[in-house]
Amino acid sequence: MEQTEELIRSIQKGLICWYNFRPESRILYLGSRDDALAEVLAERTGQLTCLLPENRLGQELLSEEKTKTGTFDYIVCAAAWERFRRPEILLQNLREMLAPQGVMLLGMNNRLGLRFFCGDRDPYTERSFDGVEGYRRAYAKKEDVFCGHCYSRAEMREMLERTEWTQVQFYSVLPNLDNPMLFYREDYLPNESLSNRVFPCYDHPDSVFLEEEGLYDGLIKNGMFHEMANAYLAECTVDGQLSDVLHVTASMERGRDDALLTIIRSSGIVEKRAAYPEGRKRLRSLLEHGQDLQAHGVPMVEARLENDVYTMPYIDGEVGQVYLKRLLFADLGKFLQEMDRFRDMILQSSDTVEPDRGDGRGAILRRGYLDLVPLNSFYADGRFVFYDQEFCKENYPANAIVTRMITTFYAGNLECQKILPMEKLFDRYGLTEDLQHWRRMEWEFLRDLRKEDKLRVYHEKCRRNADTVQTNRLRMNYSENEYQRLFVDIFKNAGSGKLILFGSGNFAKKFLGMYGKEYPVFAIVDNDESRWGQSLKGVQVVSPEIFATLKKGEYKVLICIKNYLSVARQLEELGVKDYCVFDPGKVYVRESRTVPLNVGGGTAEKDTGPKKYHIGYVAGVFDLFHVGHVNLLRRAKELCDYLIVGVVPDEAVFRLKDRYPVIPCEDRVEVIRACRYADQVEALPEDYASIRDAYRLFHFDVQFSGDDHGENTDWLADQEFLKKNGADIVFFPYTEKVSSTMLREQMEKER
Repeated sequence: MEQTEELIRSIQKGLICWYNFRPESRILYLGSRDDALAEVLAERTGQLTCLLPENRLGQELLSEEKTKTGTFDYIVCAAAWERFRRPEILLQNLREMLAPQGVMLLGMNNRLGLRFFCGDRDPYTERSFDGVEGYRRAYAKKEDVFCGHCYSRAEMREMLERTEWTQVQFYSVLPNLDNPMLFYREDYLPNESLSNRVFPCYDHPDSVFLEEEGLYDGLIKNGMFHEMANAYLAECTVDGQLSDVLHVTASMERGRDDALLTIIRSSGIVEKRAAYPEGRKRLRSLLEHGQDLQAHGVPMVEARLENDVYTMPYIDGEVGQVYLKRLLFADLGKFLQEMDRFRDMILQSSDTVEPDRGDGRGAILRRGYLDLVPLNSFYADGRFVFYDQEFCKENYPANAIVTRMITTFYAGNLECQKILPMEKLFDRYGLTEDLQHWRRMEWEFLRDLRKEDKLRVYHEKCRRNADTVQTNRLRMNYSENEYQRLFVDIFKNAGSGKLILFGSGNFAKKFLGMYGKEYPVFAIVDNDESRWGQSLKGVQVVSPEIFATLKKGEYKVLICIKNYLSVARQLEELGVKDYCVFDPGKVYVRESRTVPLNVGGGTAEKDTGPKKYHIGYVAGVFDLFHVGHVNLLRRAKELCDYLIVGVVPDEAVFRLKDRYPVIPCEDRVEVIRACRYADQVEALPEDYASIRDAYRLFHFDVQFSGDDHGENTDWLADQEFLKKNGADIVFFPYTEKVSSTMLREQMEKER
């Protein structure tokens, strides 16, 4: 099984692994021999020379290397040249080291890249907008230390022209140089929406305040796509021939078995190549799947497989996704007809193993093609024509594929939701009753394909968080004092009067689950008349008319709605001034959770020495309390002043272990409270018992765990979350020869 580091290196290789290097060529790579790109080049060439990028490369070192080795057929450099104060000298010397028919490939960051306008910091100065401004603030003084410099495409072209590179073509690279997945030659534009194809990546995702993928369609329409690409791969030569490649999709994150390179050439041919030898079987599957679908009456783009290259003609037509979106805006009735037709093609795509019995399960197909979705089709001559049907599962529910048809269409298309919510289509095709099951099947497919489990920690480091984007946007829209009042100090005076929630959806449920015990809610207000009179966790849902019956100053309102602006305006019109906005992803500081620094530790032994941590936290089921539990709590208490113990509730235990604990939750809480090492014991909220939710509740300095979870990606991701918030995780070994499971088994034997 591939490890995370291997997958990350595979993603990085995507920058050049599609390029057609001539065999037995001599290649100069400016970088370490340990780099992922050097590994690709070593596999493609007879001789590879690697030189670490440093300023001496600009002059004497390159001359020395040329004397030793002669000229090179290829020179490859990814962003290393950006660290030179005078890169023109380097480019000039590199030209002299290149053979007459040679090619230089330069990877570069675009200082006008869209990611920088979305808030990502400059890779060299680590400050927002330095590159966008042309570094006029960053290197304005003589004493400023030069770290590096990104250039725009126009600036780079001028630099290459000055150093006599006569033939140059640029490929726009998305999302960025470290995650190169999509390449577009500068004379070629995407013919599909990128909103559900681009997964933006950043050096500093915590500073991002825009959803980048939603902006590309507008850039394409306004002729700004290439100018604002996040990165480029420049192909440069003096007398040689440039590549005929127009576009590349590199799915390198899939790993050795499934990674494919889709290449569109100017000759009108589309090629699919396996990135690794192990992936050639995937190409054979592609051909066989296409033939099977064609035999079942599903139109397919003609394809063939020769010499381990899968080829098909380039279709200059409208992608099915784009056609359907255009139709939705123009003619809702026709859109529904076409979606019905699409659904019917899914049903006819294979023999039926079990017919639809009307029980919500739908039909079971002998072969389920999971990529029969609008994104993988063209609309030409009045019909949908499909391609790229890589994935097939035996005895698969048609409803799972129909669900995927809908979700992929709506992905990234918020404006489509306004015209026709996708829930309407779920109802139309009888998916609603078991929708959670169909969505889970889709997620499991995508999770396995994209190696989401293995790459989770990596993605959390480089992909933005929706809650963070929302928070950053809010900061920009309000003064410092207004932001503090509305979005930070939401618990200020929350316990001194009546607390009212506005909104009865998931945000309100989370507030009640996490904070409802500490801050009792008087009422829940909702504008939806159908919800009035209902209750949520024992709190009644009422109309906004309640505000007319209350005195000003005796209540506080928490808006529990994502799109809070309309409710804020409504409250202002009603004369309600004391309101705040609840963000379920935010970490709030609450006065009632502040623990005195001189806390003595309850009834535990006094410890004269200072502890490593102030507030510690440990969570567990603690069923059939035994000496292993005591050892865990004792070791934790030895390291912190104040120990909080979270007890997992019964229903959460059942979801995790498919069985209920022997001792009910309220009794387990009382048992732990009797332990002298625990300063505070809380039953965790049933639906919010994760490490992250616990941190939001308790603001601990360290989480203690009974064992090292190794490479478990969920734990590694939670470690990263705690690290970002200034907290640690400490692992203790389990006490051998005792556990709740062992005790349970012994009890069952003795019955």
